[in-house]
Amino acid sequence: MTRFLIEFPADDTVRAQSFWAGLLGAALEQRGPDDGTGWQADHEGIVVGLHQRGTGPGDRFSLPYFAVGDLAATLERVLALGGEIIHPGDRSAVCRDSEGTPFGLIGQR
Repeated sequence: MTRFLIEFPADDTVRAQSFWAGLLGAALEQRGPDDGTGWQADHEGIVVGLHQRGTGPGDRFSLPYFAVGDLAATLERVLALGGEIIHPGDRSAVCRDSEGTPFGLIGQR
């Protein structure tokens, strides 16, 4: 179960895989079909993810993703607290906090 994920976009995914593998001492492996596209590695309990940079809201910047038990209820709290949902999804979502800083949520149900 992923508890915390930091996702990095890359223009050159081969170069980025080499960088993160060298820095963390762990090879980034191809993701399975349930985990989306790209590569990831576990580093001391934190999953480090890498994907091809794109134009979507979660494709341009590095994002921390937080695991939540009930994604729909958490998204309601994001809005109630003055945040914004910029890319909703069934299993994950990209949001902005009350100050405009982007972050992601991963539903664990």
